[in-house]
Amino acid sequence: MHKAMTWLVVGLALAVGDTLYAGSIWARRNANMKTVYADDVARNIGDVLTIRIVEDSKVDNKAKRDLQKETERSSAFNGRLNIDDILPSMPGFTMNAESANELSSKADTKDERSFADRVSVVVVDILPNRNLVVLGTRDRNIAGDIQTIEVSGIVRPSDIAFDNTIRSEQVANFRIVSKNSGISAPYMRPGWLGRIFDVVWPW
Repeated sequence: MHKAMTWLVVGLALAVGDTLYAGSIWARRNANMKTVYADDVARNIGDVLTIRIVEDSKVDNKAKRDLQKETERSSAFNGRLNIDDILPSMPGFTMNAESANELSSKADTKDERSFADRVSVVVVDILPNRNLVVLGTRDRNIAGDIQTIEVSGIVRPSDIAFDNTIRSEQVANFRIVSKNSGISAPYMRPGWLGRIFDVVWPW
């Protein structure tokens, strides 16, 4: 009885052998899958890297200038030329001149801006020192409002985090351009007539 059960189990194993993977616990590894210890950090041309953009800028400029200049000149002539044999004398005169110039100005400029986003970029070149040149673009179209973000810069591989991200403040020659177009774009800039007045208006 025991021998019969053994042969039965062997027969079933042979019958379904084509559907089983080798190994007792783990399935056979797919050649296209990365290993558990694979490094996903961008290193080569074509690799993708995520830049965490956190840009805060604050400008507070104050200027005050007071300029004052006063000039006074006086000149007198008694009419004597000391050439009596030709021209004994001529009427004398006295001349006084005064001038004053004063300038007072004051300027105060404040500007605060904040920008936060995440943009994935592609490595487009590798410099001789192994630094990565990256470039990326993101387009958003929400209800007709189109926002385009262009990002570029130079990344040092040692600054890339384990999750394949890097902060924007660590990117050299970091350049970000944000363009808005669509329905709301005309409401975010002056009209053409207002721009003409800004150019020709002298005050």
